[in-house]
Amino acid sequence: MKRKWMALALALGLAAGMAGCGNQSAPSYRQASSGPVSETMNPYNLHQVVAENNEKGRTIMWELPSGKDNSLEYRKKGTHTVYTVPASGKPLEGNRGIKNGIVYTAKLDHLEKGESYEYRTREGNSVSAWYPLSTDDGGSFKAIVTSDSQSSDYSDWENLIHHASDAHKDASFMIVLGDLVDNGDDEYQWQTWFKSVEPTASRIPVAPALGNHEAYSLDWKNHMPNRYLTHFTLPDNGNKDLKNHYYSFDWGNVHFTVLDTSLNEEKEWLPDLYEKEKAWLEKDLKGTKKRWKVVLMHKDPLQYGFSDESRPHREEGFSEEGEIFMPLFDTCGVDLVISAHLHTYRDRGHIYDLKRSEKGPVYVIDGLSGNVRYPGLWKKHELDEYVAPQPETDNYSILEADRDTLTLTGYLPDGTKLHETVVRKGEQG
Repeated sequence: MKRKWMALALALGLAAGMAGCGNQSAPSYRQASSGPVSETMNPYNLHQVVAENNEKGRTIMWELPSGKDNSLEYRKKGTHTVYTVPASGKPLEGNRGIKNGIVYTAKLDHLEKGESYEYRTREGNSVSAWYPLSTDDGGSFKAIVTSDSQSSDYSDWENLIHHASDAHKDASFMIVLGDLVDNGDDEYQWQTWFKSVEPTASRIPVAPALGNHEAYSLDWKNHMPNRYLTHFTLPDNGNKDLKNHYYSFDWGNVHFTVLDTSLNEEKEWLPDLYEKEKAWLEKDLKGTKKRWKVVLMHKDPLQYGFSDESRPHREEGFSEEGEIFMPLFDTCGVDLVISAHLHTYRDRGHIYDLKRSEKGPVYVIDGLSGNVRYPGLWKKHELDEYVAPQPETDNYSILEADRDTLTLTGYLPDGTKLHETVVRKGEQG
C-alpha cells in the first residue's frame, strides 16, 4: 500500500511539473516522450544566445513561417535519454519581400558544467536534425569578436565570419558589437545576416550589443530597435522594463557587461536610458565575484576629429558615453573595454581618470566586419597607441582569457595578424 501511495505521489508531482512548464518556479524540463518521429522540421535562423550563467544555461532561438506547440529537445552527447522544454513564439512582421513568421525561444537552465550536448527543435512528431551545444567549463576560453557587420550585400561579412569560425574552431562563443545590420527595421537584412552566420551560430552562442543602426526605421528615422529585440532574447538581468537592451553574463572567470549606447536614437521613447543604465551598471560590476571584468559597448568612449577638413570641425576628446560611463569603469575595476561604431581598429592602452595611465581599464575599439568602410576618416587620437594600417578593411578579433591574462588579437579576413593587446592581472595594482 505504501508503495502505491509513493507511486501516486510521484505521478502527481510529475504531472504538476509538466503542467507548470511555463512557470519559472517549476522545473522547465522533462523527459521527452518516446515514439516515432520524422526528421522533416526545417527551422531557419537557428541560433544560440548566451545565458547569464553558461555553465548551466543557454537560450536557443529559431524561426518558422507558422506553427504551434514548438519545443526544444536535448540530450547529453552519446546518450539516448532526451529531455524537452517548451518554446514560446513571438510574431515577426515581414517587410522588404520577407513574409511574416514566428520567432521561437527556448531556455535551458538545467545543464551541467563542461558538458557536451545535442539539441533539436520539435513540432508534433516532426523534428530537426541534432545540433551541438557545449557548456562553459569554468576555465580558459576563446571568443570571436566582430563589430559593425552592416553591409550592402553581406558577402564580405559572410566570408569573414566563416573564416574566423574555421580558423578558430575552438571558440566558445561569438561577440557582435552592434550595427549588425545597416537598417534595423529591414527584415531582409536580418534574414541575410542570420543566413551568413550559419552554421556557426547554431554551434556556439551569440552575445550581441545593441548598435545605433538597429534603431533606424526604413525611412532612416529614429525608431525603437524592435527587430533586434525580437531576434535576440538576452539574459533577463538588466532593467525589467528594458528587456534585451543591456545585460551581463559570465564565461570562465570573466564577467561581461553589455551596454546599450543608443540613447540619441532611443531618446524619444527612453529619455532616462543612461540614468537607469548607469545605476544598473554600478550594481552589476560591483556584484560580480569573477576575476575579470570586461565591458562590451557599441559606441566608442573616445571622440575623434575628422581628417577631412571639408567636414565640420570636431574636437578630439571623449564621447557622451565616455564621459558618463568611464568614471564608473574606473571605480568598479573594469579590466578591458571593447567598443565599435567608428569602423576603425585602435588600441589605446590603459586610461584612468580620462588620461593615459599605467592603471585603469584597457580600451580597444574593434574595426568593422562588413563592407561599410570609412578610409582615412579619423585623425589619430592622442590616446591611440596603435592604429590599423590605412585605408582600413574589414577585420575580426579573438579574445582569449585565462586566469592571469586577457589577450585580444585582431585579424584580417585572410588570417593576417593586425595587433595584439594583452592585459595582465597586477598591471593595475
